[in-house]
Amino acid sequence: MGRLSGKVAIITGAAKGLGEADARMFVREGARVVLTDVDSANGERVAAELGEMAEYRHLDVRHDAEWRVLVDDVVARHGKLDILVNNAGVVELGDIETQTEKDYRFIMAVSADGTWFGCQHAVRVMKETGGGSIINMASIASVQGESAVAAYCAAKGAVEGLTRAVAVHCARAGYNIRCNSIHPAGILTPMVMEVGRQAALMRGAEEALNAGPLVKLGEPDDIAYTVTFLASDESKFINGAAIRVDDARSVIAGNP
Repeated sequence: MGRLSGKVAIITGAAKGLGEADARMFVREGARVVLTDVDSANGERVAAELGEMAEYRHLDVRHDAEWRVLVDDVVARHGKLDILVNNAGVVELGDIETQTEKDYRFIMAVSADGTWFGCQHAVRVMKETGGGSIINMASIASVQGESAVAAYCAAKGAVEGLTRAVAVHCARAGYNIRCNSIHPAGILTPMVMEVGRQAALMRGAEEALNAGPLVKLGEPDDIAYTVTFLASDESKFINGAAIRVDDARSVIAGNP
């Protein structure tokens, strides 16, 4: 028996990076996993590799109507929703003076709006089927501030605050629904590597060609282990927590 045997999970942003690592670990632990993303080619590939316990569904997390259709379909076919991982997120370089309105609104829509809609629809069905666990992907950017990604900091701060609001609401209502946030430091994912490449290009072409990570990066499974713990019954008394997975980065003075 796996740690998630018998559970039904939705993971957003599951076509690559952290979401893909979560999906692979969930299936190994016995969960039935619905991978969602806007990258259908990679999403379908990962689901096919994971076999009969996984399926891919296209979902643009920015749209409430798409969430409603997805969640209702999952419950209709599988009888319940036990786990939601709000993992989808985007980042574009920009500080408070240079971040464009277009980038700001896109980043907020994916991370903040997408997490809001996901939580709302998960609570709607979980409260009727015995409860569940919602895991929201935040960042140490919402803890310590990172000037080069100002909109990303704002979005992840919204996710952190929403997590506590959902946890308190569900606890007071007696829904048996837990909601926690995870705050990673830099992890070796396509998104993080692309942002690093863009930052290096801004510093100069010659440096960009030879640039590697300026700081130690974690691996996707470092986050997936924490997500799996929060999804499992092992964490049944953890609710409203903001868990940092950052190798002490957020308690070391200053930004690297």
